Amino acid sequence: MSNSYAQAVLRTTDLAEALRVAGQLIDLADAEQLEVDFEARVSRTDELQRLTGAMPDADWWSCGADRHGSSRNGDSPSEWLPIYLRRWCMAPEAVESFLAAAGNVSAMVRWDFNGWPEAPEIGLGCGGTRGAYVTVCVNARDLYLEEPATDHTVYVHVKQVEAHRAAWMAAQVGLPVIGELQMAPL
Repeated sequence: MSNSYAQAVLRTTDLAEALRVAGQLIDLADAEQLEVDFEARVSRTDELQRLTGAMPDADWWSCGADRHGSSRNGDSPSEWLPIYLRRWCMAPEAVESFLAAAGNVSAMVRWDFNGWPEAPEIGLGCGGTRGAYVTVCVNARDLYLEEPATDHTVYVHVKQVEAHRAAWMAAQVGLPVIGELQMAPL
């Protein structure tokens, strides 16, 4: 597992607005090989049923340092709730069905692509695949899905050494950055 660095660029109660801004950012990127990763924090069996329907073959692990249930162990997820559920490398077309299944669950959609565009105004060439992501955290205030919320946050991911690219990317879609750059799990 590696890490990227992320900075929030929008917080809104309007999920359509969050997805629109994410789309604008992705439109600026080299998204020829676009993939989407999903993650959700699941607490109830009805949530689990909906989300496993949208994310077949998803990996999962139990929440909490003292809990050790996981798909890797062959455990039953319904016996270990709450859990984190994750599915990587999905087609972009799966976003709508995932979000419908997520409902009001804390969830995350991360678009993974080839790289960010050149930013000559700030002395940066094209960004490569490492650190080139856009994430929308739904019903959560943080990238780890630990702080439930009634709003949604859009994050731009960059390489740590290119931290100023986040503000530049936000400006390209008419937004400022929010808060500090933070390490984000992948």
